[in-house]
Amino acid sequence: MYMDYHHHTNNSIDSKAVMQEVCEQAISRGIKEICFTEHYSVNPVAPTYGHMDFAKYQQDIKDSQDAYGDRLTIKMGIELCEPHLMMDVYEQKLSSIPFDFIMGSVHNIGNQKLRLHLRANEETFYDDYFSEMYKLVSDADIDVLAHIDLMKRYAVQEGHEVYVFEQYKDQIAAVLEKAIQRGIGIEINTSGLRSSLGEALPTPQIVSLYHDLGGRILTLGSDSHKAETVGAGIQEAAQIAKQCGFTHICQFDKREPRLVALR
Repeated sequence: MYMDYHHHTNNSIDSKAVMQEVCEQAISRGIKEICFTEHYSVNPVAPTYGHMDFAKYQQDIKDSQDAYGDRLTIKMGIELCEPHLMMDVYEQKLSSIPFDFIMGSVHNIGNQKLRLHLRANEETFYDDYFSEMYKLVSDADIDVLAHIDLMKRYAVQEGHEVYVFEQYKDQIAAVLEKAIQRGIGIEINTSGLRSSLGEALPTPQIVSLYHDLGGRILTLGSDSHKAETVGAGIQEAAQIAKQCGFTHICQFDKREPRLVALR
């Protein structure tokens, strides 16, 4: 069963995709379930601050479910930027919204975009990123960690190398162990396969380590911002999951995970 659990529309600040057009493309590509995960931050200095209109978003979800619900399961999710910070504000803003799925991501460190933080901290930026991810998974109320090693995208764009897994394995393992302890999953995000990076986020090494440590909550997501790329790379992500020892992935309903067999 092919599911795309990371997609953005024009409810996100960085996408112009229309939800119903995404749904039509998903159906045409044989996707059976999609979860929309719009960017949201309560931090006034974050780029994603202030864009989200939750009334419009919920109406878009309802309209899409009414139009396509017999052919496509449509779930309402959100991608929270640094949800371990300003947690009381997140709770206040989100507690009344019936999300199916909440992702957490690190897009900023110390109120700096990752790219700017990297430029200012060329010797420590990977350490800084994984340290921030550990803080996130220790405190935030989320279901899945989004693109765990996102920093490598900016590193490559800025002329640096992708990190050496063994060098950061202990830091990464600490993040994964904390996630497992708190019932938080990870995703295989295929956006890197569509860029010069040429690999998924995270690497299969991290996915394997998560499995070896006992983690079983895994989602697959395209992180697409366009209707045309809905579901892109999901079959490749499913193969990575299998190679890393997974026999099931997860779907979510009202924030409860359910295992679905990989085919």
